[in-house]
Amino acid sequence: MKLSTSVKPISYLKAHASRLIRDLSEHQGTLVVTHNGHAKAVLQDIHTFEQTQERLALLKILTLSQQNVRRGKVKSLDAAFASLEQRIRGLKNEPS
Repeated sequence: MKLSTSVKPISYLKAHASRLIRDLSEHQGTLVVTHNGHAKAVLQDIHTFEQTQERLALLKILTLSQQNVRRGKVKSLDAAFASLEQRIRGLKNEPS
């Protein structure tokens, strides 16, 4: 669905909810719902919503990583692998 063709008033949503949900599910899109001529809500199929959430999570990880680099909280690749190997050895030596 193109955003320009997926803006519907709330009255249309109320009258055609089942069809809109089916269309969203089949075409994986987003619907902007208006009330009194103003955009008030967004309706998405679950796949699109999950993709958006995953992308936001990745952006957050990238932002945190950039902040750590700016703060100097980084390790060389060799130091990172050595630290991981040490942690793995410690886990293997723990009693079950």
